[in-house]
Amino acid sequence: MPGLIQDTNEHKAIRESVAGIVERYGPQYFLERGRTGGDIEELWKDLGAAGLLGVHLPEEYGGGGGGMAEAVVVVEELAAHGFPMLIWVISPAICGSIVAHHGSEDMKQAWLPGISDGSLKMAFSITEPDAGSNSHNVKTAARKTESGWVLSGSKYYISAIDQCDALLVVARDADHSTPEKTKLSLFVVPTDAKGLSYQQIDTSIVSPDKQFTVFLDEVEVGPEALIGQAGNGLRQVFDGLNPERILVGAICGGVGRYAIDKAVAYAKERQVWSTPIGAHQGIAHPLAESHMAVELGRLATALSAKQFDAGQPAGEAANIAKFAASEAALKALDQAIQTHGGNGLSNEYGLSELWFVTRLMRTAPVSREMVLNFVAQTSLGLPRSY
Repeated sequence: MPGLIQDTNEHKAIRESVAGIVERYGPQYFLERGRTGGDIEELWKDLGAAGLLGVHLPEEYGGGGGGMAEAVVVVEELAAHGFPMLIWVISPAICGSIVAHHGSEDMKQAWLPGISDGSLKMAFSITEPDAGSNSHNVKTAARKTESGWVLSGSKYYISAIDQCDALLVVARDADHSTPEKTKLSLFVVPTDAKGLSYQQIDTSIVSPDKQFTVFLDEVEVGPEALIGQAGNGLRQVFDGLNPERILVGAICGGVGRYAIDKAVAYAKERQVWSTPIGAHQGIAHPLAESHMAVELGRLATALSAKQFDAGQPAGEAANIAKFAASEAALKALDQAIQTHGGNGLSNEYGLSELWFVTRLMRTAPVSREMVLNFVAQTSLGLPRSY
């Protein structure tokens, strides 16, 4: 249906390419794989072969040479067809962006072409049981040795590591940190490294992208595993976290579109008494309001991507986009379920099963409360609360 976003010819072509691929699979494919614990490797490889995984990565490493604006189009269009893919945000966006900005030449050559064509995936690990939003409280430690580094600690709610070839680990650098100030370093650790293990967390989320607790028990890596400069990881990691927030906004924009499209189609066809239920303002007005909120979230997301691609400070825009889009998507999905009545809870209609993955976006990758803290303190200049 019409929206406020006016695509360039390039972006229109990207949307059509995404749609052409995912429509061959259908949303039930994604949901069924989520229910049964299956993977989506066929789809992932098709997206990679079409150049839709590395649109934002440098051309010299197999990417499309675009930016976050192009990544937003891909991720949103996937979600708009019923494929809210966390792994796209994690591997190409967060990890790919960090490696592209800060990895050595050898690291870029080793990982970026595979991430772009879908033959390699990388998980991202920053969250810990006692260090959620507070990255300065990371306890997973990296110790320098004569032959490289040793990593020890645990990570929590790490998405899709079971699908991945490596894990990008955010660790407290023991050599550069002091009791007063934590310094972080980033490492690429193969998922088959000795001492690395993981355990699935049982959740209500229906998605092929499962959640895990990860354990690092004296995991040894060579010097080539270090990303960028030791002790400078906090600055480096934000080259992945802003894209993460932007692309969560894109997922939510797509989910919002998907939900409203489903609800509008149902409201046009479903008749109770003598007229379609969409003729009643009790149905029509909430859907119209949901559409407006989703479109505003999409605009905020597009603006945040534009600022990021221009090299401008994008923290405020990325946080606002994530906040606005996730709130709008959840409201749109709830209204779509309500419009369907009892059918909204039927697996046949594919709405209720999107609830928890969409609800996750209100909490992750940064909670709505932390976004409000950021805006209050950074945008408005109010006193810090922590």
